[in-house]
Amino acid sequence: MEEVAVLIIIFGTLFGIIYLFFSTRNKERMALIEKGADASIFMKGQPKNAAPFWKVLILNLSLLLMGIGFGVFLALILETYTSLDGDAIYPATIFFMAGVGLFVGFTLTKKLDKE
Repeated sequence: MEEVAVLIIIFGTLFGIIYLFFSTRNKERMALIEKGADASIFMKGQPKNAAPFWKVLILNLSLLLMGIGFGVFLALILETYTSLDGDAIYPATIFFMAGVGLFVGFTLTKKLDKE
């Protein structure tokens, strides 16, 4: 029963934060529109030639998952052919290769935004 209460509290908190963020943003925008502000100020900060969000998300997610998969594969090889401790080598290689995947994704995203 305690686990359910903890989950309800966690999801309730997340919902509250997200609701508060969007309702406050909506109220601010409505107030600016009522005062006659131009709607283009809401798009400020987004470059006109930026890559769509879904392309960046898919690119980074795919590289992250490939990095995790390669980390597991590399850890299996290291555990099989060396005397390294498997309990330590698996998390180390998984996190390292996931970080490499995210770094490559960041680099490719910058390159994608320049095009």
